[in-house]
Amino acid sequence: MEAGEEPLLLAELKPGRPHQFDWKSSCETWSVAFSPDGSWFAWSQGHCVVKLVPWPLEEQFIPKGLEAKSRSSKSDPKGRGSLKERTLDCGQIVWGLAFSPWPSPPSRKLWARHHPQAPDVSCLILATGLNDGQIKIWEVQTGLLLLNLSGHQDVVRDLSFTPSGSLILVSASRDKTLRIWDLNKHGKQIQVLSGHVQWVYCCSISPDCSMLCSAAGEKSVFLWTSYDTSVIMWDPYTGERLRSLQHTQLDPAVDDSDVHMSSLRSVCFSPEGLHLATVADDRLLRIWALELKAPVAFAPMTNGLCCTFFPHGGVIATGTRDGHVQFWTAPRVLSSLKHLCRKALRSFLTTYQVLALPIPKKMKEFLTYRTF
Repeated sequence: MEAGEEPLLLAELKPGRPHQFDWKSSCETWSVAFSPDGSWFAWSQGHCVVKLVPWPLEEQFIPKGLEAKSRSSKSDPKGRGSLKERTLDCGQIVWGLAFSPWPSPPSRKLWARHHPQAPDVSCLILATGLNDGQIKIWEVQTGLLLLNLSGHQDVVRDLSFTPSGSLILVSASRDKTLRIWDLNKHGKQIQVLSGHVQWVYCCSISPDCSMLCSAAGEKSVFLWTSYDTSVIMWDPYTGERLRSLQHTQLDPAVDDSDVHMSSLRSVCFSPEGLHLATVADDRLLRIWALELKAPVAFAPMTNGLCCTFFPHGGVIATGTRDGHVQFWTAPRVLSSLKHLCRKALRSFLTTYQVLALPIPKKMKEFLTYRTF
């Protein structure tokens, strides 16, 4: 997909509904996630169940070149070519999903009590945000529960790991806060971000860890009340708001929906960090260019709840209220040299370290994403 083109629907997954699950929770797909190396796709199927699906899917569903890139990975110590589907029963409705970076750094402290004789090796971790405000941390390869994080006072709606591999986890909740956890310190809560006045639906961290984006939704439990109209971009080091992106009503000739135009459901960063994808109740998937502060592509979708980019680019996965998962083409862009330099620097420099550098003010503003 070239910049400016409409996303195209590539494939759709529909869950089966075993009779023994009919009495349990609802069927919505509240969250979807790709593992950072692209080998797993996680899907909250409803009924308190998370399904782990090996990626890529059938060849006919994958854009040209994507499957080859995914299968050509040289770092395959776990024999991922033989991966099989599996499920995790979380005991509560699963609202948020996030994979740790692969491979994550050695982290014996995290699971030593469960693996006292384990060698010092890395593992792939999946975090699940639950209906009761808890966050459960799982080892993907074994399905073992490693940690249970407590702190939120309401539903944990979304989760995001820092891409740096530091096992820092950000959670968004209906208690109107975002919380930051350090899994290397037994899941210690290290910061609480407050600012939204409504439920926080989603959070996403930029590829260089320099920006944290969040979006809030309903003001109360009544669906007809007002909605938060903005996507907020934060500096995760200082807690400062960097910018807001406003959802506005489209031309009525284009969209005759009677749904409130600003009812945001999900937001995620593209792999290169220059675009955002959002899903809203106006039945549209939007792709935003951060530099323009405006959407550059739209796709019609019904009952959308969540979205995520494939880590190698080119694909967006979305989940719907009826339990389906859809895969769309996404724009591929060539990053400018100055953005690549900023991304490289911010991968190891915090905001405070950038601000302390003896460089011009305009350069500091660019490196800290105050300007694009």
